[in-house]
Amino acid sequence: MEQFIANLTKPDNIALVIMFFFTIATVGVSIREIIANDKLIKRGEKDKIYERMTKV
Repeated sequence: MEQFIANLTKPDNIALVIMFFFTIATVGVSIREIIANDKLIKRGEKDKIYERMTKV
């Protein structure tokens, strides 16, 4: 485990670690939006999906 952490904290790998966490966060937000849109579709409010997407 110590060697793994040492490899992660090397200057060449820090950008990869940051990209990994941003990827996980993006996937999490996408899944949350998918679930919200599915709930709207099940309630018959399919038109509100576009409104949610364009809301600023």
